[in-house]
Amino acid sequence: MNTRKNSIMAACLTAILAFSPVASFSQATTTFSGEAVALKANALGISLALSDTGALPARGGNLSTSVASVNVLGLASADALKSTSSGSGTSSQSQSSVATLSLMGGLVAADVVKSNSKATCSGGQASVTGSAEIVGLVAAGQSILVSNPNLAISLPGGISLIVNEQTSSSGGNSGSINVNALHVKGPSIDIIVASAQSGITCP
Repeated sequence: MNTRKNSIMAACLTAILAFSPVASFSQATTTFSGEAVALKANALGISLALSDTGALPARGGNLSTSVASVNVLGLASADALKSTSSGSGTSSQSQSSVATLSLMGGLVAADVVKSNSKATCSGGQASVTGSAEIVGLVAAGQSILVSNPNLAISLPGGISLIVNEQTSSSGGNSGSINVNALHVKGPSIDIIVASAQSGITCP
């Protein structure tokens, strides 16, 4: 009888040991999201997405892409378009930047435009942060100082400019943030410069 009990106990213990690593592994997995795009535009019958990393896999990794320059006559020109997105450990982060930017024939222009986003796990809780850095921003001939997120500026022709546009959601074990350094909107016009999105789901 004791031998039989011991055999049953040994079998149960073996089963527990065999399955517990799988269970603990699945419970301890952090998942990521992210994407960065230097220039997105839908305007004047033109649709484009330049220096776009594409979506970061849920398992994380590293994505990067760059474009030396772009000049779409009458719509946008820029140099040194660069985007990166990565996820590992307890955080995901994305960055995007352009230089020597001109939109819509100089209606909006800047020397440097950058965005950053980050999502982090700490103690099973998710938190997100984001920022934009814009140097030499000029809109409709006026110099613009960048301060708080989501600065809205009205431009001629029913066009609006949103500077350091940020949208985020965070609660419990998951969070996501998207930063558009510049967002120009108007009749049949939608242009985003330096977009960076990051998200995370904590175990």
